Amino acid sequence: MIKLEKINMVFGEGTPNRNHVLRDLDLKINKGDFITIIGSNGAGKTTLYNVISGNLRPTSGQVEINNKPVTRDPEYKRAKYIGRIFQDPLLGTAGNMSIVDNMLVNGSKGFKGLKISLNRKKREYFRDQLTRLDMDLENRMKDNVGMLSGGQRQALTLLMMSLSRPELVLLDEHTAALDPRNASKVLDLTSRFIDEYNFTVMMITHNMQQAIDFGNRLLMMDEGRVIVDISGEEKKNMTVEALIKKFHEIRKKDFTSDEALLS
Repeated sequence: MIKLEKINMVFGEGTPNRNHVLRDLDLKINKGDFITIIGSNGAGKTTLYNVISGNLRPTSGQVEINNKPVTRDPEYKRAKYIGRIFQDPLLGTAGNMSIVDNMLVNGSKGFKGLKISLNRKKREYFRDQLTRLDMDLENRMKDNVGMLSGGQRQALTLLMMSLSRPELVLLDEHTAALDPRNASKVLDLTSRFIDEYNFTVMMITHNMQQAIDFGNRLLMMDEGRVIVDISGEEKKNMTVEALIKKFHEIRKKDFTSDEALLS
């Protein structure tokens, strides 16, 4: 489905601040994969997302989507394939627009051939979808999104992204900025929508137990490379302690906890 070959991403080439963020990275993402990604700050996780989404063009290497080269395609061209949710809940919605207007603009992607206008059928459809969040937003459709809490905005972003049916979902620590209650709620919704729509998903997390518990495949990144790629029974039987040990064996670095590894 998505293939990355020999991806290098270098910032500040020819300057004292040169930073080689991704290094000869190869990765194949299969349809239906739910991949969790862990790694310390600076490991290259978000840069990897930026390369996949088209926000950054790699210094070298090739990106393919459905066997089609897209390395030079900008982000707006790849948006029809890719949905992305960021850590900041404010980035996925327009705060100065109402809930229903946000859904209308986003929903027009899924209603091919229809004008961007609100009619009774669409209003009922949006209301029914909002009830699935169990946040009473179906009774606040005319409220500006700026009036919502961070958890409500992130849940709304997740819903709108799901309704647009992307081929690949990129979750960039999408619960990290939320309080524990809302983080749990959004994570539950994430699992529900992934199962319902059979999305292909990549999810960055700083929680090693979460990375083990969710998905069918786990990647660990370090210094711009994927150093661990496990799935199947190996992932099912993995523990945090074993994962830390695996990292130590590969990198010869002494980390005694997941907090130290992911800091």
